[in-house]
Amino acid sequence: MVSMIYILYICMFVPLLLSIPLVGRSSRNVTIFMLLGISSALFISEVNGLLLTFFKDDIVFVTTTITPITEEIIKALPVLVYAFLFSDNREKLMTISFSMGIGFALFENTYILIQNIDYISFGWALCRGFATALMHGLCTAAVGYGMSFVRKKRKMFYCGTFSLLMMSITYHGIYNMLVQNTTYKYLGFVLPLVTYVPLVIGVVRGRMKLDKTVTEAKAVSTAKAVSTDKDKK
Repeated sequence: MVSMIYILYICMFVPLLLSIPLVGRSSRNVTIFMLLGISSALFISEVNGLLLTFFKDDIVFVTTTITPITEEIIKALPVLVYAFLFSDNREKLMTISFSMGIGFALFENTYILIQNIDYISFGWALCRGFATALMHGLCTAAVGYGMSFVRKKRKMFYCGTFSLLMMSITYHGIYNMLVQNTTYKYLGFVLPLVTYVPLVIGVVRGRMKLDKTVTEAKAVSTAKAVSTDKDKK
């Protein structure tokens, strides 16, 4: 079972890698960052395994205190590099950062499924899909979204980046603490959805507003061009 994680990684990584040359530019970024998310999940599984051994298999302490730090930093690094070297476009950063988090969660969920196949239920799958996986995506997306604001402001860049990381780590830690508490675990399960729904509404409204502005600008431009042609005649 030790080597199973690498077999799983190859099975997921290779098809996505081979699809990169065939997909469009926007889809290519999504695929690349999903691959990075899968790779970071493999890497962090080794790191977390060592940390668990170091802390004498105290899984509650490690998952509520240590893994939120290690996982969120590793997930955020490719997003920070992209924002710093390539683009601070808000739409692009939201897309690639959420893809990064979902790729991470996809690999993590699948490996946990293989390890615990005899104990898995539909309830487990729903919780991992709508709660844990969504939490990973939201935490990384928050960093990407925030970078679109702090990237251009040199005085805020370092403290802003640190604050974004602390926010994602804190959210992750709170989620882990809630779901491991018998009294509040259901609150933990709904926390990502409660966060996700307003985010989706805000993003959709923003896109609709942008599309409307672009359409109106094109209409004005067309009207001016027609008026100019009439004047020339």
